Amino acid sequence: MLLTNRHPGWPAKTPVADTDAGRVRLRPLARRDGRRWAEYRNADEHLLRPVEPTVPGEWWEAHTRAMWRRNYAGLMSLATQGVLLPFAIEVDGEFAGQLTLGNVQHGVVCSCWIGYWVYSGFSGRGVGRTAVTLGVDHAMTQVGMHRVEATVLESNVASRRILERIGFREEGLLQRNLHINGQWRDHLLVGLTAEERPPRQ
Repeated sequence: MLLTNRHPGWPAKTPVADTDAGRVRLRPLARRDGRRWAEYRNADEHLLRPVEPTVPGEWWEAHTRAMWRRNYAGLMSLATQGVLLPFAIEVDGEFAGQLTLGNVQHGVVCSCWIGYWVYSGFSGRGVGRTAVTLGVDHAMTQVGMHRVEATVLESNVASRRILERIGFREEGLLQRNLHINGQWRDHLLVGLTAEERPPRQ
């Protein structure tokens, strides 16, 4: 599927940033990522299922190579419309997870949301924080966003810490916001505007 450069910031690769795990960057999600995607998400079911939207049926059924192809086609369709920017997180050139900028709105709104997951084999060494920082920088400098927001479970301490360290501030509680692991769950809404974005070293 051919992608055009008709939408700001897509397709694109971010600069590379050093972490304890290696050199991290974001690049457009690719069809070839399906093998690692299925492998990593099945391996991390115990970590992902409690914090991600409910999947119908068994977890493994939603994470087959065939399901990847369906998901990938849907993501690329939204990317060509400029509504969503699906990135792969790379560590030293190896697929390590996903980061998405979604509900991209221009004009008087200029906002989007950010979501991500990182395979546990790369966790605890700055990959998540670096990937989200790169995603926010890309949204604001290349896509033209004034505001980036995220929703996070109150119990998801690790993700909350990452967002707080980057500069996101808590704005409120969204009650019964998403269906997570079989039930409607409240989420904290956090946001960051261009004026609040910390200077990068």
